[in-house]
Amino acid sequence: MRIFAQILSRLMTKKAIIVGASGLIGSKLLDILLAQPDYAEVLIIGRKKTKIKNTKITQLVVEFEHLDHYAPSITGDVIFCCLGTTKSVTPNLNEYRKIDHDYPLQLAEIALKNGIEQYHLVSAIGANSESSNFYTKMKGDTEDDIKNVGLKSLHIYEPSILIGYRKRSRPLERIAIVLMKIISPILRGGLKKYRAIRALDVAKAMYKQSLKNTPGVFTYTSDIIKQKA
Repeated sequence: MRIFAQILSRLMTKKAIIVGASGLIGSKLLDILLAQPDYAEVLIIGRKKTKIKNTKITQLVVEFEHLDHYAPSITGDVIFCCLGTTKSVTPNLNEYRKIDHDYPLQLAEIALKNGIEQYHLVSAIGANSESSNFYTKMKGDTEDDIKNVGLKSLHIYEPSILIGYRKRSRPLERIAIVLMKIISPILRGGLKKYRAIRALDVAKAMYKQSLKNTPGVFTYTSDIIKQKA
């Protein structure tokens, strides 16, 4: 009983850090963390404050260009990095890379320095540093560079097309989602990883995997994410 009580006490004092909590996956993950008892505190890192009111929430407003200035305040047990943008929002490719590569990498380095044992990264299907495509190469570079940081526990999620409500209208993406809903059932075997997946399922998988505190590097494609959700 004493050991059980100690484990329970440890879980109840855990602190999660979310970067990108206003996004499609980040917002779902935030809802889960606030509703479940496993984390006593949730630190939200972003450019502006969220309007969500909850006693668990602590907010840190940052200029991502100077993340190192905020390093002393970035402490906890788990970092969930849900940062990401699109070409329509960030057409400048240098700025695009900063958001999807540089900032997640800096956060990983801060996590290592501050003793944060778990890092959960939202990447994308097809991430490959050898790719000739800007997006998939950038995602691959991000994964490779963060792997080289030397974190104790690194979890990388590579979802295919995400299903869920977005604040910004993306007509082409809506069409792709409709098509993928039709095509997904016939994607079998090795093609299952290309099936569309709900953003909520990605968030659920991230939350559940964080409770295990398993050391190592793990990569999950959509089919595996679905199983873990």
